Amino acid sequence: MTSEQTLRFDTIIAGGTVIDGTGAPGVRADVGLIDDRIAAVGALDGAQAGKRIDATGLTVAPGFIDCHTHDDGYLLTSPDMSAKVSQGVTSVVIGNCGISLAPTFGRPPAPPMNLLGADELFRFKSFKGFLDALDEAPAAVNALPLVGLTTLRRSIMEDLEKAATRDEIDAMRQLFEDSLDAGVLGFSTGLFYPNAAASTPKEVIGVAEPAKGMDLVYATHLRNEADFIMPALEEAFGIARQLQSRLVLSHHKLIGVQNHGRATETLGRVHRQRLTQDIALDLYPYTAGSSVLNLKTVEDTERVVISWSDPHPEMAGRDLEEVCAEWNLPLAETIDRLSPAGGILFMMAEKDVQEILRYEATMIGSDGLPNDKFPHPRLWGTFPRILGHYSRDLGLIDLPEAVHRMTGLTAQVFGLTDRGRIAPGCKADLTLFDARTIRDRADWAAPTEPAEGIAHVLVNGTTVWTDGQSTGARPGQAVRRA
Repeated sequence: MTSEQTLRFDTIIAGGTVIDGTGAPGVRADVGLIDDRIAAVGALDGAQAGKRIDATGLTVAPGFIDCHTHDDGYLLTSPDMSAKVSQGVTSVVIGNCGISLAPTFGRPPAPPMNLLGADELFRFKSFKGFLDALDEAPAAVNALPLVGLTTLRRSIMEDLEKAATRDEIDAMRQLFEDSLDAGVLGFSTGLFYPNAAASTPKEVIGVAEPAKGMDLVYATHLRNEADFIMPALEEAFGIARQLQSRLVLSHHKLIGVQNHGRATETLGRVHRQRLTQDIALDLYPYTAGSSVLNLKTVEDTERVVISWSDPHPEMAGRDLEEVCAEWNLPLAETIDRLSPAGGILFMMAEKDVQEILRYEATMIGSDGLPNDKFPHPRLWGTFPRILGHYSRDLGLIDLPEAVHRMTGLTAQVFGLTDRGRIAPGCKADLTLFDARTIRDRADWAAPTEPAEGIAHVLVNGTTVWTDGQSTGARPGQAVRRA
């Protein structure tokens, strides 16, 4: 008996095929857990354990890291996080697209901040206060926090449709520095949205200057993802380079029929820039997006489905064009009558989605909106859709590479040294799934259907999903920068 086998483990996951998150092929191995960490990987037939999980016929992978979410408020209001754990997600990156739940100063959230939840959730005057609240009332998954520029603007500025003054930049920089001290892993912008569109590169760099040289993430919803995507890319490269930050291009896509097929062009430019700069991107595997409903967001769309409307909740799930006809109103007046509202926006080409997925620096992020009454199916289906449809059925990337894109690669980009891999010493975030049957069941007609093929999900060594349902356990942690 080896020294490992003489150990008593809290849990042994036995008989599975371990895909460790590095991109390496799967191997038959057992995984032994002690407390919240992986203690051993190998043949543990003779070892003792308080609990055994039979993984025969299953793939044992690191828990999936959803690198692009808007789950900031969802962590507090629905801490079982069923939309995420049901598809194998064990960690969520929050604070994307320039919007985070903190820090705020009592003002009602400005769109698109309202995508994060009700006004009363915006109660945290400091990022530390928000993370402390997550510590006091943990969710089922880990939270990986970014601080958003639009939220900082809302905290300081009266008029969000103008560029910040020197004094306003200084005030936002102090809030940003306080957020760094609280342990955020980086920052984000949503320069596409009206309430941040007036932000100049000088403003972004001025606010985020304390991050310079800290090797943090700068995640950006580009200023333009349509006709002017190339200059928007150059702007993002320049900001990240000035701040010496790792750049993440959020939900990379090409919007509008006139731009379909341009993924080769944008990826070529990104690839050349990666020779001298640290850049990654993320993707959700659908040809439709989802956001707040306004004239800007519906530009270049082929179809829009209303996902929620405060004054007209009965319109959720309806086509915007049909509602225009029913009300006998032009588009602008219909949107105004529905607002505040959100929509599912059909605007991308499948060939671009597939090309971006194949690219080596592409991570997987759902960009799901958990507060929508009729949500985009990506909220419940993103990760099984990659593993089932795109990897197994279409063969765009093999299974070890698909797992790497949602685990090890993401952990590396966000500076997580003890997550995203199956190795001794790593946190015991694990997803067990059947590679033969895993598939997304959430679709446009039934967007909240749980995935098929997810057998067990463990977060920090504790099972949070098994036998098709939540266990109710909430072992998640607010992960702070060391």
